[in-house]
Amino acid sequence: MSSNAENTQQDPKDKYPKPEFPEQEQSVPGTEAELQPKADHGESSYRGSGKLTGRKAVITGGDSGIGRAVAIAFAREGADVLISYLSEHEDAKETARYIKEAGRKAVLVPGDISEEAHCKNIIQRAVDEFGQIDILVNNAAFQMARESLEEVSSEEWDYTFRTNIYAMFHLCKAAKPHMHPGSTVINTTSVNAYRPKPILVPYAATKGAIQNFTASLGQLWAEDGIRVNCVAPGPIWTPLIPSTMPEEEVKTFGQNTPLKRAGQPAELAPIYVLLASEDSSYMTASTVQVTGGTPTI
Repeated sequence: MSSNAENTQQDPKDKYPKPEFPEQEQSVPGTEAELQPKADHGESSYRGSGKLTGRKAVITGGDSGIGRAVAIAFAREGADVLISYLSEHEDAKETARYIKEAGRKAVLVPGDISEEAHCKNIIQRAVDEFGQIDILVNNAAFQMARESLEEVSSEEWDYTFRTNIYAMFHLCKAAKPHMHPGSTVINTTSVNAYRPKPILVPYAATKGAIQNFTASLGQLWAEDGIRVNCVAPGPIWTPLIPSTMPEEEVKTFGQNTPLKRAGQPAELAPIYVLLASEDSSYMTASTVQVTGGTPTI
């Protein structure tokens, strides 16, 4: 083994901060600026190699967290990127800055994907700006921790499903006419699809639905040469956590995984690049699990 290889290898348990994390609470949907410790989105580490040169990507929830890491990686691999986000304008502008620094086009589209009309608007905007859609990443999601089912209002249940799974249906349906053989869809599911947390009943239910939606659609669209896969993250350190989870859960977030820590968005981005690129040409209706060692079967 070369000395260079020895120097670059790290124990995965010690690569990033471990719990306990500082006490913190944010308003929904949360912002990167208030997150402590700061998350790593690959800003200083991701190096592209032209895997997505000339492609046009749409990423929901692309302003922060996993979406930001994916946007940075896609841009450095050569893709233009449209970022859909709710209302976190400063986070979105920061992500756009990284896309532009990579020499690619960044388009920002704020709004609520729980509304069908807005989903259609996102796709139309991408077509107007790019002329086509090569990659659709359905990443945005809503969750809220509740100690009992009685605490979950009908409105919250409905909003969680409209944001997490209805939007995926509307976006895929609207995007399909503008995709072509070789295009890809990547959906973000969760370890909660397999190991649902009792305090996340609505969210976990939608993640199970996403898992099955992906498997069905991947088979349905195979005839058209459009691949559909999903990524199942474990506990990933993003603004969603302190804005939706109890403080005690935030302090120990990721501690119960075999690697004893939360994952970072930067550790997810290469998987999305794989699924978006020709390197995964024989993968469709598949799930890639990135869970810190937590088994999903």
